[in-house]
Amino acid sequence: MFRSVIAMFVMSLAASANAQATISPAKEQLINRILLSWHVENIGITMLQDPVNESLRQSRSLLQGRTSAEKQEATMKEIAEFAKEFYAETTPLVRTSAQKLIPSTVVPIMAEKFSEEELKQIVALLESPVKKKFESLIPEMQSALGKKIATDTGPAIDPKIQNLKQRIGLSMRAAIAP
Repeated sequence: MFRSVIAMFVMSLAASANAQATISPAKEQLINRILLSWHVENIGITMLQDPVNESLRQSRSLLQGRTSAEKQEATMKEIAEFAKEFYAETTPLVRTSAQKLIPSTVVPIMAEKFSEEELKQIVALLESPVKKKFESLIPEMQSALGKKIATDTGPAIDPKIQNLKQRIGLSMRAAIAP
């Protein structure tokens, strides 16, 4: 009896997995259109960028106040070149891995969680000319806002930033001094 219950359980799991693996051609086509517009493989690229950017920030911080401005600049250029080489070497690996894994991870989730009508709505949203226009204007809007914020808050914040840098520098020198 126990074996028959286990056999039925395994068969139901297999049937469930088979049902999930079967995606209607219409849904599959919609999901493919979404994936083309979404560029989900960039998740892996972002995963690469975070630790590299953190390393660059830490390097810049460690150099500040310990070396001349010229040496800092030269070293940071060299480190930036290392990062560029790292990206050139690892980005294709991550992109290939993402493209290989998307069909077995993202596609089943989308097929299960979204109806065909919802997938159509997502396609319409992602392919919308208004969305594309909006996204093309984001850098311009960010730049304009950033400049205005800097102008508006600069007189109040710049002295505080200089004071903070000075205090950090003094603390670092005190910690480094023998």
